[in-house]
Amino acid sequence: MFHCHVCGGHTAHPEVVNEIFTTEGRLVQVVGIPAEICDRCGEATMTRETTESIRLLVHSAKPPVKTVPVDVFAFAAGGGVPALVREQPEKPYGN
Repeated sequence: MFHCHVCGGHTAHPEVVNEIFTTEGRLVQVVGIPAEICDRCGEATMTRETTESIRLLVHSAKPPVKTVPVDVFAFAAGGGVPALVREQPEKPYGN
């Protein structure tokens, strides 16, 4: 039986999701992940098998299907306007 770890909801529906992870100091996006979506709060939950498959995928030597630049914003403490930071990675990831 489904139990949401965020809101305690008990009903969910299957959906395919995309998630962004940080691993070894880099951002990676995994697309097409099967998940259960909580009907109450929308939290995505994945099986242990799916989570392990994602871990193996992002740590493998297999190249990504594509590589894209990402805008990085620095959040200013105290309610200031965040500044846009555009830095190129020290080394390219993937393609």
